Amino acid sequence: MDVASLNFVALALAAALIFHLLANPVYRKAVLTGVNLIFIASYITSIVQVVPLAFFLVFGYGMIDLVRRRRTGAALAVALVATLVLYVFLKRFSFLDGLPTLPFVYLVIGLSYILFRILHLTVDAASEQWDRPIDPWSFFNYTCGFLTLVSGPIQRYQDFLKGEQSIAASLEQERAYRSFERVIIGFVKVSVVSATANYLFQDLSSHILGGSGLSWRATCIYYGAAAAAYTGYLYYNFCGYMDIVIGIGRLFNQQLPENFNKPFAARGFLEFWNRWHMTLSEWFKIYLFTPLMRVLAARFQSPALLPYLGVFAFFVTFGVMGIWHGTTIVFVIYGLLMGAGASVNKLWQLRLQGALGKKGYQALGKQPVYVYLCRGLTFSYFTMAVTCLWVDMGQLTHLTHRMGAVGLAGILVAMTIAAALGAVAWDIVAALGRAIAARATAIENALTRNLWLASLVVLIAIVSSFYHKAPDFVYRAF
Repeated sequence: MDVASLNFVALALAAALIFHLLANPVYRKAVLTGVNLIFIASYITSIVQVVPLAFFLVFGYGMIDLVRRRRTGAALAVALVATLVLYVFLKRFSFLDGLPTLPFVYLVIGLSYILFRILHLTVDAASEQWDRPIDPWSFFNYTCGFLTLVSGPIQRYQDFLKGEQSIAASLEQERAYRSFERVIIGFVKVSVVSATANYLFQDLSSHILGGSGLSWRATCIYYGAAAAAYTGYLYYNFCGYMDIVIGIGRLFNQQLPENFNKPFAARGFLEFWNRWHMTLSEWFKIYLFTPLMRVLAARFQSPALLPYLGVFAFFVTFGVMGIWHGTTIVFVIYGLLMGAGASVNKLWQLRLQGALGKKGYQALGKQPVYVYLCRGLTFSYFTMAVTCLWVDMGQLTHLTHRMGAVGLAGILVAMTIAAALGAVAWDIVAALGRAIAARATAIENALTRNLWLASLVVLIAIVSSFYHKAPDFVYRAF
């Protein structure tokens, strides 16, 4: 069931109405469980397809309780390794063709996000005093919530429990309006902006992937435009999805964490990942980067080496994060590119601070030309790196050979300048938009607010009729 579909909206609204019929916490928890099961069932055609997922949940729960009872490093290591091995087996990574597989088709959608939640609970079980096992009912709703199963946001279990504790709260009119507003804006991003970017991307990419005999220069131009269009599609598709699920979550008294914070305003690759898919970045920071740094710092105790150990830890963390996105060899390359971007960014910071000093480095960071060029370079590098999300290995090899090192370098430079100029224009327009919004807020009332939402719904309907359907959720397969 696609999140941007009418079926999903109908399911969510019907469930919200049923949810608020009674204020009893057990009743409302049961409603959430029911809608979670319906959502999972929409992806399968036979009950056997969900058996591996059910086994993974039961196995993960068992590993969490094992660590909770033993609270030893050995128990934690066994639980983490066993859970990861089972995940790799079920996920069926194509670059690990030698591994055995189950002889039938089964559900893998959402498996990666379930893994994050299970590993989070496993690690926390070793460090926190839990005097009793996790409630199995809450565990299922946490790991298989219909709003977060497909692609997050990755909520911590402690925050999820806070939502369960306030599940019986009534829904105020203002919160309901803001929820619907957030959902509608999300659909504008998905069905209008993302769909338009995807339409452009499909047209542009067909020229470079369809063997149309373009010249070298035309190939470079078409590639740069297609890559930029895909980044627009990726961002507004994912960001719009988050608006939809966060807005719907509020109707169920759930406060899901934010996942985006103006990522293309970032002045570096590391800052970019503090703004893009923030819950994923935070998870990897807590459960991979920080433990890895702790191990490296204990092994290599020279203070002079510490910053460079950070560079290595960034490379490993972002490399794993990239590889997590897919099961083919091209995603391994994507992971290496993510790791390289983070590492080079960190090295650049270290070298500049060494050459300019702390005050000089801070002064440079306030220079508008430098800031916008950094924003442009961040956008262009990320845009070229995510090419791995829309090509296979053969297509990537063909494009790389066709454009060559000179072509790729030229595209990076040209896109950096174009993105920097675009960022300047965007900031000017955004400032004007904020000024207009401030004036509009002063005269805001129920009529104008409802007219605003109605106009957005009409816009969605008009554009959707042109494209026939919203583009599929791009992160669903992860």
